[in-house]
Amino acid sequence: MILAPRTRFAVRVGLGVSEISRRLHLGGGSVIGGRAIMAVDPEALEHLAADRSIVLVSGTNGKTTTTKLLAAALEGRPEVVTNVEGANLPMGLVAALAQGAPDSRAVLEVDEAWLPKVIPSVHPKAVALLNLTRDQLDRNNEVRTLAASWRSALAGQAAGVVVANVDDPLVVWGAGAAARTIWVAAGQPWTDDSGGCPSCGGRIEFDAGGWSCGGCDFARPDADVELDGDTLRCSDGRTVPIDLALPGRANRANAAMAIAVAVGLGGEPTDAACSMAQVAEIEGRYAWLDVGDSSARLLLAKNPAGWLETLDILAALPSPVVIVINARLADGRDPSWLWDVPFERLRDRDVVASGERAWDLAVRLRYAGVPHRVIEDPLVALYEAFDDVDFEVVANYTAFQAIRQKYGADVSRVT
Repeated sequence: MILAPRTRFAVRVGLGVSEISRRLHLGGGSVIGGRAIMAVDPEALEHLAADRSIVLVSGTNGKTTTTKLLAAALEGRPEVVTNVEGANLPMGLVAALAQGAPDSRAVLEVDEAWLPKVIPSVHPKAVALLNLTRDQLDRNNEVRTLAASWRSALAGQAAGVVVANVDDPLVVWGAGAAARTIWVAAGQPWTDDSGGCPSCGGRIEFDAGGWSCGGCDFARPDADVELDGDTLRCSDGRTVPIDLALPGRANRANAAMAIAVAVGLGGEPTDAACSMAQVAEIEGRYAWLDVGDSSARLLLAKNPAGWLETLDILAALPSPVVIVINARLADGRDPSWLWDVPFERLRDRDVVASGERAWDLAVRLRYAGVPHRVIEDPLVALYEAFDDVDFEVVANYTAFQAIRQKYGADVSRVT
């Protein structure tokens, strides 16, 4: 791929801005460089993506994890570039593409609302669609609208394969107009946001065999790939064991999606699974922090669907927990989602509520019957909440990033 002079100049400017920002500790990471590139060349995304093999990963939950697992599965020659730290808007995508060689492949996570705009710009070889649930309620409050926008964008995507979670009706609707689809039974424990049929407005009914609409013929397609515990079963009879360093059902589901993408691109599922097994952390998730005489495992949960999966991980390690909740722009300003989280499952734990919306959380915990204390400053909470005992910290997005940057993370102790 030969870049036009303007794009080459834009990339040099962007890389320079990123380096200056890094050296001066100004923050913003690669996004600053991507923004600078797009200021010089507004069509940089299209230009940098031309003639490259690109995979897009989108959905409400699991984008970063699936992206990293898939990048590991595809690693080799040519190299694979990817965006880091959740930089999943166009400037983050541009920054990632600018870092790689002209012939490098790319695995890019994309914000679910931006996916319809990104698809026609990069013409991906594959698109992975994970799930759609409420998140950042002030920005993406109607998930059926997002599903409809996915459907429109994918209807015009003639080339490439769409790998979609068959257990989420909204994802199935979004992927339904694609020319080539691999349906993955990855599971979807949280169904409260997909009860309305996106086809006719009727009621989606869930049962042990899947789901279907009671008012029309919209129903769960047959799966091409199915996650069965720790095993991935393919429709051609192949079975692939999934042995991850990452904990929980949700990460096995993310791995199933990533393996299906690798297969859709011509890879071997067993090779992909083996490569993924080496991934021990995802941008600080599941890593341990040294806090005084204690250690704390750091977890991210940003919406009810994510919390449902996180509670299952906590159940395997019944230790105290600090919950840190903010409501900044990146989190969504509206914290009313707290009332949809089944916090009742924490009644037998020692719980501390912290963060900028600690008192909103405290009210929810009180109604859930969860004994708790409030320590608003999370940095104080981590040091003062528990003495000489390992505990867990569950934080939403901006709180998670602030804690991670303050304390660092020991990725050698990921569990």
